[in-house]
Order: sequence, then C-alpha cells, then structure tokens
Amino acid sequence: MVEFDPVTTLVAFLAVIAVGIGGLVAMGFMALQTTLMMVAPSMAVFGVICLAIGVKFGEYRATQ
Repeated sequence: MVEFDPVTTLVAFLAVIAVGIGGLVAMGFMALQTTLMMVAPSMAVFGVICLAIGVKFGEYRATQ
C-alpha cells in the first residue's frame, strides 16, 4: 500500500495535471495560450477542491 505523504500527493497531483494539459496541447484543440492561461488554472483549482474533499472523507472513514 502506498503511503500518501505530502510529497507523494503533490507529485501525483502535478502528474495528473501535466498529463491532462499535455493531452490538450497535443490534440491542438485550442490555442496553447488559452490552454495554459485558462484551462490549467481551472484544472488545478478543481484538483485542489477534490483533494480537500478526499482528505476530509478519508479522515471521516478513519474515525468511523
């Protein structure tokens, strides 16, 4: 089982964001500037929200 310390979590988080951004850039679906200025920050914010919810849910499950 993998222990998710802050460093492992950050690396996994950044890897998921990088794969998503890389895929969008490789597809050429929209301009690179649009992808980097609008899509990347929104993906990061959504990821942080999901991470916070997941951590709180994990804390709840650990105490029940």
